[in-house]
Amino acid sequence: MTDNRFNIRALMNRMKQYLHLDCMTCTGKTIGEEIEGAEVFDDDVIRPLDNPVYPQGALAVLYGNLAPGGAVIKASACSPFLQKHTGPALVFDDYPSYKQVADRDDFEVTPDSVIILRNCGPKGGPGMPEWGMVPIPAKLVKQGVRDMVRISDARMSGTSYGACVLHVSPEAHVGGPLALVENGDLITLDIPKRELTLHVSEEELSRRRKLWQEPAPKNERGYGWIYDRHVTQAEDGCDFDFLQTDFGAACKEPDIF
Repeated sequence: MTDNRFNIRALMNRMKQYLHLDCMTCTGKTIGEEIEGAEVFDDDVIRPLDNPVYPQGALAVLYGNLAPGGAVIKASACSPFLQKHTGPALVFDDYPSYKQVADRDDFEVTPDSVIILRNCGPKGGPGMPEWGMVPIPAKLVKQGVRDMVRISDARMSGTSYGACVLHVSPEAHVGGPLALVENGDLITLDIPKRELTLHVSEEELSRRRKLWQEPAPKNERGYGWIYDRHVTQAEDGCDFDFLQTDFGAACKEPDIF
């Protein structure tokens, strides 16, 4: 079995022009000394800098009226023909609701549909579960469809693929714009422009916002109660707000006796 330490040394040696080679490491040697002579034996595993798998960063952060706080897509895993796409929304309020219809032959869905899976964020999940790679409906798979636009306030594994827009913020559970989407609304994903747009007027969104009702709390006590009231949104790291201070490293450790 290959020792991963040698893989990392080879990777670092390949990108050494971007590293501070004189920085000391825990071995007592500098980074430059540690990676000197490390070889790459397969250019398909660790690509040369002039032959990347993808011409730019694999991840893209999107903004727009559907994601004022931002959303994330692994652009390198998105089919090229979906880099710019406009289609009608097909909305699901939770994962079980989608699973009930995903394998049905009478599921009214087309390759142009934009599947919305909401209430799966930090609070709505709760815990932002890995539901973001919404499975392609079986009906479309049988037709040869292998990718379509899916939008969620959930997350997904780094090894997943497809045109999956994730981490939409603010999440639907707290009344973010994702909560206001209705079936048939047109949505545009534009990765080159880093935009995610819901084609609904502000007047209509305002009307829907007045009708929206906050979901009932899922926990009335204990850790769940604390989590629900203090977890932050995706762009703030899904952290507890009471752990965020201005003291930083200057915060004094308690005395130990």
